[in-house]
Amino acid sequence: MRVVIVGAGSVGRSIGRELIHNKHQVLFIDKYVDEAKSQSVPDANWLLADACETSTLREAGLEDCDVVVCATGDDKVNLVVSLLAKTEFGVGRTVARISNPKNEWMFDESWGVDVAVSTPRLMTALVEEAVSVGDLVRLFQFQQGRAAMVEITVPVDSPVVGTAIGDLELPADTVLVGIIRDDLPIAPKPDSVVEGFDELLFLTTPSSEPLLGSTLTGRDLSEVRTVRHDGL
Repeated sequence: MRVVIVGAGSVGRSIGRELIHNKHQVLFIDKYVDEAKSQSVPDANWLLADACETSTLREAGLEDCDVVVCATGDDKVNLVVSLLAKTEFGVGRTVARISNPKNEWMFDESWGVDVAVSTPRLMTALVEEAVSVGDLVRLFQFQQGRAAMVEITVPVDSPVVGTAIGDLELPADTVLVGIIRDDLPIAPKPDSVVEGFDELLFLTTPSSEPLLGSTLTGRDLSEVRTVRHDGL
């Protein structure tokens, strides 16, 4: 996946490092980048320019990227770039950071924003979630390190599709805590049936993650990829 990140502050660089660690291609756009910042994410590509200029976005090759992340501390910049990414370059997924909660009402589809968030961990998870059906995504790990919140979007060919929640054979120390279907949260009940593209939220342990991923995808343990977002 090719991701363009606008803004190379602490938030943007945190997202970039996580995405590069997960084998994605990252390009940063920022007007003010010194050598220390660029060296902190050495495997990324860098473009020193004003992201609010269409010529800059054209030079960045936005028409060929999968996701644009607007991570600057300026809400105006994040909105303008999101709008240009959608209307001028047809980017499939835009994720924008909100710095001032009073501006939250503007961060919607009318401004080209698909997802509006405010923390690097959640932003990274949502970026990956857009193209990671069948991957186990660790949203966060509790401080003691013994439990984690994970999410998986169920593939349509998963062996658990059509299975009642009460009949799922989950690993030990694993609890299904929520289902998101058609963008709406659903409380899991024993007779609820799993559907393709359901987003399932679990509390589990790191040691149980591979088996959980295998159970929900039908893939061999060695083929299940766990995407971790458990550290700022």
